[in-house]
Amino acid sequence: MALNHLRLLRPLLCQSLVRQVRSPLVVTSRVSAPLLYPGTTSHPAACTRLYATKKAKSKAKGQSAKVNINSALVEDIISLQEVEEDMTAVLNALKDDFTRNLSIRTSAGALDHIMVSTKDGKFPLNQLGQISMKSPHLIMVNMSSFPECTAAAVHSLRESSMNLNPDVDEAIIKVPVPKITREHRENLTKVAKQLSNKAKDSLRKVRSDAVSQVKKMKDAHSEDTIRLVEKQIGQMADNIVVDIDKLLAVKTKELLG
Repeated sequence: MALNHLRLLRPLLCQSLVRQVRSPLVVTSRVSAPLLYPGTTSHPAACTRLYATKKAKSKAKGQSAKVNINSALVEDIISLQEVEEDMTAVLNALKDDFTRNLSIRTSAGALDHIMVSTKDGKFPLNQLGQISMKSPHLIMVNMSSFPECTAAAVHSLRESSMNLNPDVDEAIIKVPVPKITREHRENLTKVAKQLSNKAKDSLRKVRSDAVSQVKKMKDAHSEDTIRLVEKQIGQMADNIVVDIDKLLAVKTKELLG
């Protein structure tokens, strides 16, 4: 008799949920579940349905957006390795710019890589003149080996972002070490921002050129394949942008002290 009673109640049991269940993943019904046996306080096991939380859905969505294409499979479309190298070169160039042009402490070594434009091309200052510290407050650049480049060297020193005001005595350039002021530090952070924006412009060009090359191959490959390759290139560029922003943040903190 009890079994027959249970069979009659089974459709209702699977539609009812226990009110006492508190898990946020369980949807509870407002209908009270019938008792399993008359005269008892026992409830049947609830039929539950689990739903993913918003956080879980967001995480899954982020993971599905990532693309990781085997370069060998698309090498007839484009060399992803070369694209990555070009993008990394942009980041490395920015690091070099920060090192050469954004130094708080002025020293003889800080002038080494200032580029001087001559009729024969551009050369680092330390290849044209002998740089030395005359005192803690004065740097000397001896241009005796290339006296014809003295004026160009002075121009490059003045145009650098190091707040330099050199003076010339024949083939000797005297460079007073500037006092480090708050204004000077803030000006350097502005230069750092400009250099990072310039790097992002260069990165966009690398990305645009790569995507244009991929689009030229759309007749020889499926639309899905072309789209995936373009997405991979975009993802690579986005990763470099993150690195540029991190580099800028570190440099800004260093400059402001």
